[in-house]
Amino acid sequence: MDWFEGFEARTHVVDGVRIHARTGGTRGKPPLLLLHGFPQTHVLWHRVARQLAADYFLVLPDLRNYGDSDKPPALPDHAQASKRAMARDCVGLMDALGCPTFFLAGHDRGGRVAHRLALDHPQRVRRLALLDIAPTLDMYDGRFRAGAREACAPHAPYFVFARGYEHWFHLVQPAPMPETMIGADRRGYLHAKLGGWGAGGLSHVEPTALAEYERCFCTPDAVHAACEDYRASAGIDLDHDRASRAAGTLLRCDLLLLWGERGLVHRLFDVPSLWQAQCAATVSGQAMPCGHFIPEELPRETADAFWSFFRD
Repeated sequence: MDWFEGFEARTHVVDGVRIHARTGGTRGKPPLLLLHGFPQTHVLWHRVARQLAADYFLVLPDLRNYGDSDKPPALPDHAQASKRAMARDCVGLMDALGCPTFFLAGHDRGGRVAHRLALDHPQRVRRLALLDIAPTLDMYDGRFRAGAREACAPHAPYFVFARGYEHWFHLVQPAPMPETMIGADRRGYLHAKLGGWGAGGLSHVEPTALAEYERCFCTPDAVHAACEDYRASAGIDLDHDRASRAAGTLLRCDLLLLWGERGLVHRLFDVPSLWQAQCAATVSGQAMPCGHFIPEELPRETADAFWSFFRD
């Protein structure tokens, strides 16, 4: 892929799990780990990475269950797809690359992995950026912001949440129901997701990136693995989040939040307040003039925000 010129693609074995990752930028500069979301792979970051390559050593993995990384067999409690397991993969990957501490950014599902990584391994994360998410537990618990009813009129916030985040409730159903339904038109399902959540179609996705998303998503194994990710989020991940809150475990690093003005999450949830409640350090953030897929819709602006926040 010419947009990753100068980057190396390798498969790393982390505790027996193969994690595909692309690394590049400048060795000796601060390490920055970038985590993608659903239904994508590390190529989400291709345009942002070009902007940041001179100033950071960049690490762009495919999360387990996505892309060219392993998709471990499903366990009854879906622990193999938990954000804790994904976070351990990322820490092991950074160990293998000789990065004891690093900056961390995650979009969508990658943001949820990044959140868990920063809770479980606080000594590793220097600063954290989360893109277009509110805390998973607060979203499932329906902790809507004041004024959400007016913002969602004439519908109730729960209705708008369920309609806009239907995959949160569809993909968690027992196998093979969602897998079978998506299997009728995997490519069409993928395109609908990539063009939704305020993105206004596929114009933000470069053709080569779209081809990669299609290659990596449009197989039965990949769809099943993505469903397992969401099944974990609705079960074991919530158990982990509740346990962290009961123990008073908070994020200890400074936190940057970016959210899309045309997306849904900020209409329903007070993103800064919910994250400040989970963070003992400084929380800053801003709305971006785009939909959900911030790194692809506004790559330059995303890079600028990272430059400003991740200053060493």
